Amino acid sequence: MRRTTRHCPDLSLYLVLDPGLCAGVGIVETARAAVAGGAMVVQLRDKMADTARMIETGLALKAVLAGTGAALIVNDDVEAAVAIGADGLHIGQGDMAVAEARARIGAGMVLGLSVETPALAASVDAGQVDYIGAGPVFATLSKLDHKTPVGFEGLAAQVAASPVPAVAIGGLKAQHVGAVLKTGARGVAVVSAICGQPDPEVAARALRQEIDALGR
Repeated sequence: MRRTTRHCPDLSLYLVLDPGLCAGVGIVETARAAVAGGAMVVQLRDKMADTARMIETGLALKAVLAGTGAALIVNDDVEAAVAIGADGLHIGQGDMAVAEARARIGAGMVLGLSVETPALAASVDAGQVDYIGAGPVFATLSKLDHKTPVGFEGLAAQVAASPVPAVAIGGLKAQHVGAVLKTGARGVAVVSAICGQPDPEVAARALRQEIDALGR
């Protein structure tokens, strides 16, 4: 049974921050601009940072997102997520057990889980996990260790199998929004479509317009 002490964030436009791609504009400014353009979730993902640095960056992000309605999700680092007071934690299949993650973040924090197959999607415990990151739809240079791309047909199979809402990820751009939403996914998660763009707000708005045009 789904817990009632939290709710899944608006997954329609989900930004995953990449420190390298964001270097020109900066992580915090990229997040601020993307949310001004319509992003509703910002995930802090930095595989090279230690927990202290994650907390420092996360607190800066939390400050700039305050009052916007956008959710702040921390990737993988449960200690940082708790210290920041983030809205949620996102983990992959190899990060830690879902039950352990839920126990450490408590009942009130959102928990997202990456899946790569319909079988993994079907095995999600809706009492513990609030949403899945489904894909990867296409290959992407922002995550070199990703699984084999599944395309839109594979994405649709993952979405159909999942007992919780799904956000699609993996090389997605504005031109892919329609195909993604047709699979039943709640939204698109993007990295390079916003991070590293000359104007992250304009880039986010282009995605937002595609999403809104389809009634999401």
